Amino acid sequence: MLTCSLTVSSEVKVAEAQVVVQRPSSAAIVHKPVGPYDAPAHAAPKKTPITPAQRLDALFDTESISALLNNEEDAIRERDLSAGYYVPAQTFGNLVPELQPGRKWLQDRGFSFQFAYKAEGLANMAGGLSKGMDYAHELTLTTRFDLGKLIGLNGWMLHAVMMERAGRQVTTDYVGDHRMLLSEVYSLSGHMAAHLADIYLEKSLFHNKININVGRLTLTHTYATSVLLCTFMIQCSAPVALKSQAGWSVYPKATWGGTIRVRPVRDLTLTTGVYAAGPLTSNPSGWAWGSEQHTGVMLPVELTWEPFFGEKKLPGHYKIGFGHDTSHYSDMLGTIPAAYAHDYAGHDGGPRDTFYFEADQMVYRKGGDHQMAGGYLLAGYIHNTPSVSVWSDQFYVGASLLGILPYRPFDRFGVMYSYYQISHNLTEGQRLRQMAGMSMGPFVNDPQTHAATLEAYYGIPVVPGLVVQPVFEYMMRPGETSVIPNAILGGLKILAAL
Repeated sequence: MLTCSLTVSSEVKVAEAQVVVQRPSSAAIVHKPVGPYDAPAHAAPKKTPITPAQRLDALFDTESISALLNNEEDAIRERDLSAGYYVPAQTFGNLVPELQPGRKWLQDRGFSFQFAYKAEGLANMAGGLSKGMDYAHELTLTTRFDLGKLIGLNGWMLHAVMMERAGRQVTTDYVGDHRMLLSEVYSLSGHMAAHLADIYLEKSLFHNKININVGRLTLTHTYATSVLLCTFMIQCSAPVALKSQAGWSVYPKATWGGTIRVRPVRDLTLTTGVYAAGPLTSNPSGWAWGSEQHTGVMLPVELTWEPFFGEKKLPGHYKIGFGHDTSHYSDMLGTIPAAYAHDYAGHDGGPRDTFYFEADQMVYRKGGDHQMAGGYLLAGYIHNTPSVSVWSDQFYVGASLLGILPYRPFDRFGVMYSYYQISHNLTEGQRLRQMAGMSMGPFVNDPQTHAATLEAYYGIPVVPGLVVQPVFEYMMRPGETSVIPNAILGGLKILAAL
């Protein structure tokens, strides 16, 4: 199910940023080899020791809301159902298994790496501005240094991600939208031979009760995301209404900051931190730290409830989050024509708040007892301060379903509908300028109000380390108006892990 393999692209970083649900430390941890579409049933479980950087134990050995659901059978106590939801390997296996002995030798001495290739070809087949196809790719090198093994700093891990991106964006070239991206890979940094994404230190404290990350990090690999979202192009690594706002640094845009994670009880995780806020397009190479623009501080907080429902222990992930950006943003009304200036006096803008709720719930289990062995329903809602945000609201609903075709038990089908609401202030400002005969802004052909997208994919694990994923997209109201015809797109995504 998970899209990108050992890549540390959006999906892999999702894995690193999240916390694995752990049973009490006295229980045996068994990790099953799980990939994006789940490991073959015949694959034997691998017992892998959990390092301090990988685990987060509960402060109190009990549950919150989940205690009301499992009065006799506690899924978290009885067996390990956490393995396989937040996993760093997102394609099953590697294309070159002969490298495994060398990788193991390096890992035993404190250095591990992942290298991946992701390619996306997406064509606008009807509607939009014109027919045409764009291609983009991403080469990602992810490294982790165990500073305990290397220099004696036990429990400290150094993570670093470097990548090369190239290509073009079909959304702007052929569809005619300039506020969202319909393909994932080509964004923000554009063509960049050696972009530095995340580089940060990780440490677990107080016998794995607290986990911290400090350095240059990407917010949307920690907040408002999941591997389920990152099986889709449009919503990876977080919903559009959140990741498109300045202050919410989105992959590969990292910013200075730190996150702390604690698990008050076994089924709840609290995540919060402090980050520098600034324009998403600042420092496109990732290396020019001194030239970065900082406009304020982002203060996010997220609470996640992870229950297991019913006799089959169907896992769910329910997140509620909030982010306060102290930066001062201009009111989305923009330039007001002189004839209307008096009626709109006092709209000076201010800081931005973001609220979100996201949920995914397994509805059937198939092919194993880990968290990827089955089909999920998912939904979410995002709200931003309307006066200073391009997108005031977004909601989405979707499904990620495993093995829906006979004799294809590890294929995964996904479909998602999403609705996006433009800020009323932005619409009103454009309307006033239109009536006054002024420009409404670049690439704006009518007052913008809303848009919607439908995306579907079918992921096929071809061989270990290779996933091929046909993709279909339908964009309603490109440019957030009715001027440009609805667009129909189709394409192919390829994920490969060395």
